[in-house]
Amino acid sequence: MSDVLARLERVPFSRPHLRLLAMGGLGITFDGLDVAILAFALPSVAEEWQLSGFQTGLVGSSTLIGFFFGALGAGVIADRIGRRRVMMWALAIFCLATLVAAAAPTWEFFFGARVLAGLGTGAEAVIIPTFLTEFIPGRVRGRFIGMLAGFFSFGYVGAALLGRFLVPTGLEGWRLLHVVAAVPILLLLWWRRSIPESPRFLLNQGQVAQARAIVERIEREAYRRGGVPSPVPALPAESVAPSSPSTAPRVGIGALWRRGLARRTALLWLLWTVITFSFYGFFTFMPTLLYENGLTVTRSFSYSIVIYLAQIPGYYSAAALNDLIGRTWTIAIYLSGGTIAAYLLSGSDFSAQVMLFGAVLSFFMNGVYAAIYAYTPELYPTAIRARGMGAASAVGRIGGIVAPVLIGATYPVIGFDGVFLITTTALGTGVLLVLVAGVPTRGRALEEINEQEPQSTQPSAPATAPRSAPPVSHHHTLSSRSGSASADAERKYPRVDT
Repeated sequence: MSDVLARLERVPFSRPHLRLLAMGGLGITFDGLDVAILAFALPSVAEEWQLSGFQTGLVGSSTLIGFFFGALGAGVIADRIGRRRVMMWALAIFCLATLVAAAAPTWEFFFGARVLAGLGTGAEAVIIPTFLTEFIPGRVRGRFIGMLAGFFSFGYVGAALLGRFLVPTGLEGWRLLHVVAAVPILLLLWWRRSIPESPRFLLNQGQVAQARAIVERIEREAYRRGGVPSPVPALPAESVAPSSPSTAPRVGIGALWRRGLARRTALLWLLWTVITFSFYGFFTFMPTLLYENGLTVTRSFSYSIVIYLAQIPGYYSAAALNDLIGRTWTIAIYLSGGTIAAYLLSGSDFSAQVMLFGAVLSFFMNGVYAAIYAYTPELYPTAIRARGMGAASAVGRIGGIVAPVLIGATYPVIGFDGVFLITTTALGTGVLLVLVAGVPTRGRALEEINEQEPQSTQPSAPATAPRSAPPVSHHHTLSSRSGSASADAERKYPRVDT
């Protein structure tokens, strides 16, 4: 088993990884689009059905309610039946439910359809980063998963553009918005039929031959195009022996709280709650807050486009920092920037200041997501990685569910300033959490991170170059015509002793 893991870490970053990024990234884009279109549909939905503040807040939380159960359930299921199957089913549920929401006759029906759409979105959003994390070498994993998370920004910008031009066309604009958001997903569903299963999941299930075959396909394409093998980090001894399906844990979320993982789980759950509360409290109600304070729908949506565009550099600047300074410092820096931006926004008027400080908050908050999406799956072993990611994201969505309801109910009392002072307090709490309890992961193989709980809570120093693996000849194509696939692999890709 260790030779397969070492080869997966050694293979150069190349076209197979970029193809996975494109497929996963498009799924993330549509997830972001689905979450964001509700913010732009909400003013029209509330007006059409004459919703109270509480009802508006409840509808605003509908996607996140579904997201909670989708993320939680998908994580457990994916650790048992595989990442790929869950991704496919989640995408189909999301597409169908979004189309159903477009035809909703009542707000209660609309609420139910949005919950189902959120179920698919939640499953997708936690399985895609987990799935891709298990393919990517540790030396570039933080940057890669940060880039993957950055596709959320394209969904948000797309939702802002669609909202700007479709919603103001009439009372039915929000319905058209949902139809447009759902249709392109059918193309992605077809494309995803070619996605392989995670080799690490297969190894954990004892399916070594299947895992080896997938890694060999990646190697063939990477080395055929001139890629050069990279040194691999030392893998723990436990990675040498293949796992057996019978040894895979069948317990639920309780496995995340066993000795050695409890502190990590507590940190992640608290961080996700703080981040998601602040993010959805701001973005779900932003168009509505602007509209209710004197801006026209068209102008408030135009402000939103500018604010959403700031997500793109936020995501990708943090993605670059993930592998330069580590995930924990990236999270702390961007949370600090978000805290300052939220405080400045609380004292701004409804002018260019709102757009400026809102864009700054958008930049930093989405930078935090680029780091936390890379960080979370790294802190759990393969057998429970998906449920670890799913549970953290799901628990965090409790903050996202509470935020729109709390803001919808209290906004008439505390006003615009009060909303963002609450956000400031939540973000400041997140900074303290990650600085006190963060775990270093930069440049380390997943198996190394999870060999034992790190003693240091600070970001690791720059990784020293590990001992190099024996040189690999890549000017030929792997073949199984002479001997077994295993023997052929050992001859061409020598085992790395651990």
